[in-house]
Amino acid sequence: MEMLFVYLLLGAIAGTAAGLLGIGGGLIIVPALVLIFSMTGISPEVLTHMAVGTSLATIIITSISSVWAHNTKGAVDWHLFWVMTPGILVGSWLGGVTADLLPGAWLQLLIGVFAIVMAARMGLSSLRPTSQQESDDHLPGLFPLICSAGLIGWLAAIFGIGGGALVVPYLSHFGVKMQRAVGTSAAFGLPIAISGSLSFVVQGWGNKLLPHWSSGYIYWPAFIGIVLTSVLFAKFGANLAHRISAKRLKLCFAILLCIIGVRFIWQNFNLLIGLG
Repeated sequence: MEMLFVYLLLGAIAGTAAGLLGIGGGLIIVPALVLIFSMTGISPEVLTHMAVGTSLATIIITSISSVWAHNTKGAVDWHLFWVMTPGILVGSWLGGVTADLLPGAWLQLLIGVFAIVMAARMGLSSLRPTSQQESDDHLPGLFPLICSAGLIGWLAAIFGIGGGALVVPYLSHFGVKMQRAVGTSAAFGLPIAISGSLSFVVQGWGNKLLPHWSSGYIYWPAFIGIVLTSVLFAKFGANLAHRISAKRLKLCFAILLCIIGVRFIWQNFNLLIGLG
């Protein structure tokens, strides 16, 4: 019962941050679950994979709510979604396979580096003046789009995120309006989460180090607790966003991500030393 409260609290925090900052909850859920699982005695060999797999599973539920909201405002480019989805599905599945091949410590190292990169990007965006300039779409051809989608799905599955941190900059780079980039990115969260989480189930199936109530690398008590509160608090965060300075919030969250990234890298620094 005590752990259920912890997962409910985590879902509330992740949901609020997602609504407040427009980021996927995976950036918070994965590091938090790594810490929680390590404190509850789960084997270090599987706890990071469980954190990523469980995060992806929660995104299945939260992305449905997000897509619905964006679609009602006409912000989802469904043509682009269907063009890129095959690449997303294949890439996400391979992301789960890749993560399973990595030792837990190496996976934490990669997550730490990714957190710092995202912190730098978020911190810089909070310091730049908001630009109102929008250009016409100049998206690449079919093959480059599918290949890019595969890479996005692969990275998103490895890091346990919905892909918004990768899709939005990619589409914006090609002139897609921000509202449509964000809405379409939310839609991509669903195939990323479904394919990625299924891959994590298959890769972890039968692993004797996993605790009870697990299906592969998905831990259901954490999934249920996070989902129950994250959807509700995402709406709370979205409402709160209109009352607080977005730039200041991004800067604070960038600092938090940087701390998380440095902690993950420092904890596993002995791996880098071993390579020397």
